[in-house]
Amino acid sequence: MTSERSNGTTTRSLAGAAWLTAGALARLLDVLNRDGEEARVVGGAVRNALIDVPIHEVDVATTAVPDEVVRRVKAAGFKPVPTGIEHGTVTVVIDKHPFEVTTLRKDVETDGRHATVAFGRDWKTDAERRDFTINAMSVTRDGAVFDYTGGLDDLEARRVRFIGDPHKRIEEDYLRILRFFRFHAAYGPGGHPDADGLAACIAGRAGLDRLSRERLRMEMMKLLVAPHALPTLIVMVDAGLALRILGGVNYLAAFENMAKVEAASGLDVDPVRRLGALAVTVAEDAQRLFERLRLTNNEYERLTSMAEGWRRITPAVGEQGARALIYRLGEQAFTDHALLGWARSQSGAHDKAWLGLATLPRRWSAPVFPLKAADFIARGVAKGPALGIALRAAEAEWIVQGFPDGSEALARIADAAAKPLPA
Repeated sequence: MTSERSNGTTTRSLAGAAWLTAGALARLLDVLNRDGEEARVVGGAVRNALIDVPIHEVDVATTAVPDEVVRRVKAAGFKPVPTGIEHGTVTVVIDKHPFEVTTLRKDVETDGRHATVAFGRDWKTDAERRDFTINAMSVTRDGAVFDYTGGLDDLEARRVRFIGDPHKRIEEDYLRILRFFRFHAAYGPGGHPDADGLAACIAGRAGLDRLSRERLRMEMMKLLVAPHALPTLIVMVDAGLALRILGGVNYLAAFENMAKVEAASGLDVDPVRRLGALAVTVAEDAQRLFERLRLTNNEYERLTSMAEGWRRITPAVGEQGARALIYRLGEQAFTDHALLGWARSQSGAHDKAWLGLATLPRRWSAPVFPLKAADFIARGVAKGPALGIALRAAEAEWIVQGFPDGSEALARIADAAAKPLPA
């Protein structure tokens, strides 16, 4: 890849790319690219398109000020949502597809979390205020790529590099420390990140304490599922940054094994499961992460369940015992427990017994308990505590017998549970 640094134009082109020339995005660019204004796609979509990685979201930059953007998109029948209009951002919804449209800008003042900006019309200045070179490229409607910071060369080298002075970029927003590692895990080669960037992250680590826990959670969850998460986490642990973010002990071997057993089981990567492998062995760990990362209630409950249950599940429980656990826990919790137990066992990722255990929910779904309160009332059980006792006893016996569904077997279970308890 080559680039002409004088004006930012490059020899690379995305001309003819379907995502640029058709559909909702093309309609939006047509609306913004007229009457003296210009719009381009910027950031991650350009980066991913250049290396043939799927594009998940598209951001647009424009010389038009926010009020003009709103006026134009309304006139075109699109829906503008002022999601960050004080910073120049309007979300435009077209056929249920959201696009963030942001006016070119420059930072006037920053405090490490928030920035005061001034709108402008200079594409190079706007690019230079961004975080990393690979995120600062833009592309026009006709596919011309603009690179003002060396992003093409860094993308070819799989190098994540801050734009300009890394210390200054970090002081503008301390979340860039975590973003540096997250993008390295996603787009770098693994192993050692850019030395200047790493040194600046270590020097600025105290700034992480100023960030909202929600922002830390968002970046960590993305990092945990990136292709090169393990070598990146090793660097973060060695640099003392993982401890600052997560607290407690980090179990890198278990994290590595979790990635292996997920793959062996044919399961999608799961950030909560990987966080559990990395940082949870007892319930207190889950509580700490809940507080430090502002996890959702569901994420916290999953981690707490993993902490309490991963030691109790092994292939030794047998298939009947495993089915009982699936019934009691639910498929997701069972899979969480099984994979974490496997990742922390002495068995390898291709162990057939563990594989059979972990994948059982794909072959067997827990049935619904077929007996109802009416079945026991008809057998003379009075409403109240006795009815609850009878239902629980019948359910326990139904599980022990392997979840039978025949009417005779169910009648025998109900009859036995309905018998009065001895005085």
